[in-house]
Amino acid sequence: MTKKGFDQKYWDANYSKMDEMDGIGNVKEHVDYIHSVFALEQIDISSIADFGFGTGHLFKALLKKFIPYKAYGIEPSNYMFKKTSAKKLSPVPSTKIKIENIDLLTWARKKKHFHKRFDLGVCTSVLQYLSVKEINEVLPVLAQRVKYLYLTVPTDVELDRQIAELEFHDTYAKRRTQKKYLKLLSPHFTIVSNKILESKVHFDQKDTFFCDLLYRF
Repeated sequence: MTKKGFDQKYWDANYSKMDEMDGIGNVKEHVDYIHSVFALEQIDISSIADFGFGTGHLFKALLKKFIPYKAYGIEPSNYMFKKTSAKKLSPVPSTKIKIENIDLLTWARKKKHFHKRFDLGVCTSVLQYLSVKEINEVLPVLAQRVKYLYLTVPTDVELDRQIAELEFHDTYAKRRTQKKYLKLLSPHFTIVSNKILESKVHFDQKDTFFCDLLYRF
């Protein structure tokens, strides 16, 4: 993956059956789950950032569900970025939304000294396209800039299952074990629920709102 993101060839090859894709065909289930988890813990989500919004399905649905006062999104693919706009993504005029055509690493290098933060960050199917060096540069900035991170990234086992069960072979994705990803994440985030991470910059077990401490990893 280059800083310019993937071209049309990638999207045509990997997203030819969008209705079957995770986060697109089941976007309602993703959003309902996220909303329910934070509602259960009585955590207010008033600002959202999507780090690689792709087709925009999940980002748009989250904005519609939470109606945050501010939102921010990045997408490195010029091809996909041109297909959307802040106006198309935002369901109401009251949400102040900004989107940029940049990649996650460039964003991290630009924003690491900024103090503005978001309640919820979303990073779905992005980290598998970055090198370990790039991930190590990105994660501490993400932990500074978001309180919670909704993260999905396929491990080597999942990539194999995608080939065997779905006949979906992502030739661009880098293969890493679960152990490797956990090692990369653990200095910066605590896993508090399925796909939901809590920033160690902002919380520890003494002040977390996720107070079922048995489920903190």
